[in-house]
Amino acid sequence: MSYYKTNEIEISIKNLKKGFDDNLVLNAIDLDIHRGEIVAIVGGSGCGKTVLLKHILGQLKPDSGEVLVANHETDPAQLTKLNSIDEQEMSLIHTHWGVVFQNNALFSGSVMDNMALWLDEIKNLSTAEIKPIATHALQSVGLPITDEFLSMPITDLSGGMAKRLAVARAIAMNPNVIFYDEPTTGLDPASAMQIHDLIIATHKNNKGKGKSGERTSIIITHDKDLLKRISPRIVMLHDGHVYFDGTLQEFEKSNSQFIKPYFENMGKLHQREAPSVP
Repeated sequence: MSYYKTNEIEISIKNLKKGFDDNLVLNAIDLDIHRGEIVAIVGGSGCGKTVLLKHILGQLKPDSGEVLVANHETDPAQLTKLNSIDEQEMSLIHTHWGVVFQNNALFSGSVMDNMALWLDEIKNLSTAEIKPIATHALQSVGLPITDEFLSMPITDLSGGMAKRLAVARAIAMNPNVIFYDEPTTGLDPASAMQIHDLIIATHKNNKGKGKSGERTSIIITHDKDLLKRISPRIVMLHDGHVYFDGTLQEFEKSNSQFIKPYFENMGKLHQREAPSVP
């Protein structure tokens, strides 16, 4: 798989700046993500990857600049400035997104409780409507759909199963855009490979998303093996800027004094940032 661009912009970031105290984390970020792309955002620890993601998700407000996202409540989907909409409009935009958080963000309760959460709170579906959607999503990530498994406490899941549950919860929303924050940290190689395959399958399983025929996938990662499996568009942040924007092949071959050592040390960074997973 390789990245490509359509004429439809899904996310547009213009001159985005954000600092905390005296630390300027994002300094004039300009970035367009097109519908149907699969984009990996990479860079050393503390370069602003998660801060950028939180701006796109509307969880942080920029000091200056703006973030525009496609509003799929409109036809065709129009770019909307996040700082110009209220909480209700933001909630409607969220109905078209799925998010897989680094630590899964599963809450205490059963597998079914976690699957039902967003479908209930964001899409306002009934219990009768939720169950077939939830079971289909669980099947698609290779998890059981027995009553025993649905009622299992999430504390009884292995790390790999918990991550797959997090992916299932996200794709149950049938999102136009799916965000992954360090999706393979803390997983053993076999489980990580399963998540690689899930990301590819989820990206392609679009149900009519966009003219490109694929939904949009945005991944924050240090996982070099994941990059090699999916060959995404690579966007590297460094010193508050978009330092690199291109193909994996170009990224691998770069002799940049910043890219080359980062690429060589991605495996160590990936392990260093891994949380403890049972």
